Amino acid sequence: MLEYDILIVGAGGAGLYAALWASQNLNLKVAVMSKVYPVRSHTGAAEGGINAALGNVAEDSPEKHAFDTVKGSDYLADQDAVEIMTQMGPQIIYDIEHRGVPFSRLEDGRLAQRPFGGASFPRTCYAADRTGLAILHTLYDQTLKQGVEFLNEWFLLNVIHNGERVLGVTAWDIRNGGVHFIKAKAVILATGGHARMYWNRTSNALGNTGDGSAAVLRAGLPLKDMEFVQFHPTGLRKTGILITEGARGEGGYLINKDGERFMKKYAPEKMELAPRDIVARSIEREILEGRGCGPEGDYICLDLRHLGEEKLMERLPQTVEHARVYEGVDPVKEPIPIRPTAHYSMGGIDTDKYGQTEIKGLYAAGEAACISVHGANRLGGNSLLDILVFGKIAAEHAAEYVVGVEHLPTEGGEYVKKDEEFVNALMTGESKEKLADMRKELGNIMASKVGIFREEKPMVEALERIRELKERAKQGLRVVDTSKRFNLNLIQTLEFLNLLDLAEVTALCAIERKESRGAHYRLDYPERDDQNYLKHSVVRRKEDGTLEHSWKDVVITKWQPQERKY
Repeated sequence: MLEYDILIVGAGGAGLYAALWASQNLNLKVAVMSKVYPVRSHTGAAEGGINAALGNVAEDSPEKHAFDTVKGSDYLADQDAVEIMTQMGPQIIYDIEHRGVPFSRLEDGRLAQRPFGGASFPRTCYAADRTGLAILHTLYDQTLKQGVEFLNEWFLLNVIHNGERVLGVTAWDIRNGGVHFIKAKAVILATGGHARMYWNRTSNALGNTGDGSAAVLRAGLPLKDMEFVQFHPTGLRKTGILITEGARGEGGYLINKDGERFMKKYAPEKMELAPRDIVARSIEREILEGRGCGPEGDYICLDLRHLGEEKLMERLPQTVEHARVYEGVDPVKEPIPIRPTAHYSMGGIDTDKYGQTEIKGLYAAGEAACISVHGANRLGGNSLLDILVFGKIAAEHAAEYVVGVEHLPTEGGEYVKKDEEFVNALMTGESKEKLADMRKELGNIMASKVGIFREEKPMVEALERIRELKERAKQGLRVVDTSKRFNLNLIQTLEFLNLLDLAEVTALCAIERKESRGAHYRLDYPERDDQNYLKHSVVRRKEDGTLEHSWKDVVITKWQPQERKY
């Protein structure tokens, strides 16, 4: 049996940064478990940058960063957590820069910062348009240097607790096959988001299936604000692959078929740099009202031609490459066809401002967690800051906690047996359903009925169909490949079952929130309703398998809700 003081599940930015800080205490046994090799983690897909008020603009400050974040969240963010994040921002930037992140710089040597959506000042530090990749590789190098142990290619099955304390997790060893119990005094879940539920049009990697969030739900613990899924305004038309907000931060235009910069109608001050929820809805409105580009009128154009080839290749080389490879257009000479793409999960595992859940020793950080610093809509550039700040905080809190407790006396045999029976059941019997078809069906349901624009009747239909899919999967979805080693059919099936659980929660929460706020826009309730819904939605699964929905107050410190204008 594997046994650790702190087990971190997930090897993206949150998990690796947590590992660095947890392992500062050399007396602690720390491990990182990941279903993919660490440098394949989704943090590498974050292109545009990371926010912090560094003082390049004298008028900027962490407090102004906090206000922009709260306003961008449509006042649903917990303001105490936001203030922690923005106050820690500068020290986090300098720490990772000193560890080796190759940030782009100004001529005088200071770190360069570009404008991003919803920000009062340019405060987004960047490494060209490969910021997340630079951070991910640097942190992985540093964790190896520090001697952190890695369990690569292990898949999280379940979080084990006794109702008061965490005991560890069960996991599937992908490389060799088999269920194992991993004993831990503390567990930090840094398993990323779940926008792959919008299978057919998302910027998310194939592995963004919310494994930690689904495990927490199965463990009877709460998820929070799951109705809030961000659609990034600029995904490539054909694939949904992300074109960074940095393209607009550097001065890119959004134009419709008439060549009009239409954002002047929707956000006259910020234009293309309004918050993502506003820009995404504006693009969809242009398309729905017949002003889309192309023969089918089904996309909008991102025009970068006026920036010139030299600037594009210096600041946005990956953007140029993506457009050329995946759309067959050269941004130096022609506009890029784009349309909104499911991108980021504001909701996730319910934690306090230290990343701690209601179970002692169980933490969450990064996109898997809902702390909540993003509320109803995340500002671009805040995600990389969030994962580092709260990865560090969760690790320090966990390290302090484990020093004062002993391992509980359990060998985990009963948990292993239960999961072995579940996996064996998936591998026996006739497969009546095709996994690929079911994934596509789920994606279509979510995109058409729980997408950018929402309404009661379609969402109720979506919830019913998701529950039908769950029943069909239970009765007829089987793993065709019955081998043990590197059984990707098994892993993909487990991931899909996680997505089904999280899609059900998302649809339920979207139905219950009868207002429009941030990324959650209801055609039948188009106004924000602070009197009834200035609250977090909370869902947990009861012992009979049904979902229980409730509400939780938002933490307000300084900024009372105002009308949100840009």
